[in-house]
Amino acid sequence: MTLKMSFPTAFCRLTIALLLFLCCSPSLRAQEERESRNPMRPVIRGRQYAVSSMKPEATRAAVQILEAGGNGFDAVVAGQAVLGIADAAMNGVGSDAVILVYDSKAQKVVSINAEGTAPRLATIEWYRKNQDGKLPDSDGLLAGTVPGVVDAWYLLLDRWGTMTFAQVLEPAIDMAENGFPIGDALARTIAGSRKLRKYPSSMKVYYPDGSAPKAGTLFRNPDLARLLRKLVEAERQNASRGRHEALKAARDRFYQGDIARSLAEFSEQNGGLFRYEDFASYTAKFEEPVHIDYRGYRVYKNASATQGPAELFALNILEGFPLHTMGHNSHPYIHASIEAIKLAMADREKFLGDMDFIRIPYAGLLSKEYAAERRRLIDPEKASLELRPGDPSKFNPGVSFLDRKVTAHTEGSAEHAGDTSYIAVVDRDRNMISFEPSLHSAFGTGVVMGDNGFIFNCRGDYFTLTPGEANSLEPGKRPRSTLQSTLVMKDGKPHMIMGSPGGDDQVMRTMQTLLNMIDFGMDVQKAIEAPRWSTTSFPASPFPHTMYPGQASVESRIPEAVRSALLARGHKLSVSSPWSMGSNAAIVVDLQTGLLSAGADPRVEAYAWAR
Repeated sequence: MTLKMSFPTAFCRLTIALLLFLCCSPSLRAQEERESRNPMRPVIRGRQYAVSSMKPEATRAAVQILEAGGNGFDAVVAGQAVLGIADAAMNGVGSDAVILVYDSKAQKVVSINAEGTAPRLATIEWYRKNQDGKLPDSDGLLAGTVPGVVDAWYLLLDRWGTMTFAQVLEPAIDMAENGFPIGDALARTIAGSRKLRKYPSSMKVYYPDGSAPKAGTLFRNPDLARLLRKLVEAERQNASRGRHEALKAARDRFYQGDIARSLAEFSEQNGGLFRYEDFASYTAKFEEPVHIDYRGYRVYKNASATQGPAELFALNILEGFPLHTMGHNSHPYIHASIEAIKLAMADREKFLGDMDFIRIPYAGLLSKEYAAERRRLIDPEKASLELRPGDPSKFNPGVSFLDRKVTAHTEGSAEHAGDTSYIAVVDRDRNMISFEPSLHSAFGTGVVMGDNGFIFNCRGDYFTLTPGEANSLEPGKRPRSTLQSTLVMKDGKPHMIMGSPGGDDQVMRTMQTLLNMIDFGMDVQKAIEAPRWSTTSFPASPFPHTMYPGQASVESRIPEAVRSALLARGHKLSVSSPWSMGSNAAIVVDLQTGLLSAGADPRVEAYAWAR
């Protein structure tokens, strides 16, 4: 794209427009002052530990483990196991996941990649021959990948935990076996699901008497309880061999034992491509996270098979703008942020994927020099309608990525939204665990795996079927997922963790929460509750990866004057209801006192607790 003016000239014009806007917008300032004084929920503060998750049942389970003497790693496994029941549409035993950990003893940030892998029989050629060159849209076993959550549980407990599977899974087993009063959101999602009704095994679990459960009634999943008891049984049978071997025996029963064989048999009998070898060869992995420094804060993301680093690309671009001077949710601020995200997501499309299969030029992508080059593409008076990936090669000496393919599809109706869950824990030792598990779409593949009581994620529909792209389908490859969360250090100390469900919108939600705290001085709850914006002007993650050029949306709490100014710049703006664009949770450690502040999003059933 050829700019109509030089960057310095454009920046000066943006500054003049900004000053006029600030002088003429008392209604915006008054509204933000009212909201800052009256958050819908309080900050939850504590001295010892804090937990925040998408469901109160999961938060309670994690607190129960912490109160029983467990550490944050024990607690997060217990919490996520319960989250997979109370928030069953969004995550569960069949989930994939990404996790960021701050290990307080080692004083190190660690990434866990528990993304699922494609079956060995899944090839581009197979889908061309058998599926007319199309991937299923979030429905059926052909959209699935191998679950990673159980292996993530094992890695967390084996490396850092203190408790057994028997201890941490007890709350989930009790819920599944004896039932729990089902929440409003889960009851609505079951009642509205079309794909669950297509599969007899799913009908058995979710419509046991032929109808959807009503909110507040007791919901049970005895098949899932039996599955979890099998893990505990394997652990107990191997207890004499020591804690490590006992934990591994539980893990191996899922991936290499009778559970894996039953999953493979069900898959083959029901048209899936999963075979025993796909489970037996699977492993979640410890990896080095990637990071940038943003205004003195070190921001970490998972590195492989995730969109998370796109937030770092955008933050690097935005660091060159005077965001605080622009004003929170002013039109110059929202415009610059949306345009930065578009550039970051274009680089996501071209460069991010499974690092076991592709090389990602992080030295260039994360450099401040590359960000400055990308920043100059932002026209302060005009919304871009193009997909504009960059070329970081000159900041990655000796490496060229000019031949890496990337495609922008404007046909189809792929959704940028997605269904995921989240739990964050900070313990007494200030270990921090940010755990993002997901089925991708509501109830994933929709297929309960026989009598095992759980559903696989449907992340396989994120692949592309174009050879040579970063996210092209290959057997055993992890699709580049939307899963991501954020861990922040300051002056070498653990400071924040945060995450949010929401498909492609996740990086925008966590980025806005972060900017609200760093650039605008909000506390964690106000940062979560603040009005939000989003854009879909880049390829959607699900097949067929539709891009909607120029489209953006804001919550209706964004003032009309701001919306009009965004429309004038060419944004194809839609307005959603006032509390509709978020599902965030976060925990902050005060750098001076060490005290904890936890926040949870009132837009959903998220719940925080601290002591």
